[in-house]
Amino acid sequence: MERLLLLGAGGHCKSIIDVIEQEGRFEIVGIIDNELEVGSSILDYKIIGNDDDLANLRKEYKYALIAVGQIKSAVVRKKLFKRLKVLNYTLPVVVSPLAYVSKYTKIDEGTVVMHHALINTDANVGKNCIINTKALIEHDVVVEDHCHISTGAIVNGGVVVKKETFYGSNATSKEYIDVNGFIKAGSVVK
Repeated sequence: MERLLLLGAGGHCKSIIDVIEQEGRFEIVGIIDNELEVGSSILDYKIIGNDDDLANLRKEYKYALIAVGQIKSAVVRKKLFKRLKVLNYTLPVVVSPLAYVSKYTKIDEGTVVMHHALINTDANVGKNCIINTKALIEHDVVVEDHCHISTGAIVNGGVVVKKETFYGSNATSKEYIDVNGFIKAGSVVK
């Protein structure tokens, strides 16, 4: 089993831990966080360092995944993604075994597909995205890099979700449109 570092120790990290444990492909070796004290724990996983330790840790670990959530802005996730790439970490795609992803879908590095998400045929999901619990990505959707499709959100067929978009919980889009920016929870995007 490959060993994996997680970056960020908040609530989203807890959800990602559960997905990784369910998927069973990676052993989580520790969490990197700038706020919590080294040696403290999140769900029995130790904080083993902060962002300044990433270069040294790369000597021992190949895989890392960003476990910081994204609400108003993608700035933190983008910065961490860029740093991990410069340090030559591999950012895996992690998909919950409780999610459905069409075999005709493409998902790029560092993206996490959470429990009960559904990604339909010919969708294309970019780098470093969060497809959160119970989100629906319909056929022919493009989700560009660094986006968060929130819990229960519906992205209808042919939509293009532009890079760094936050698409709020239970938001629903009309089909075949471009979506960009901050989409409030419960919105109907036309």
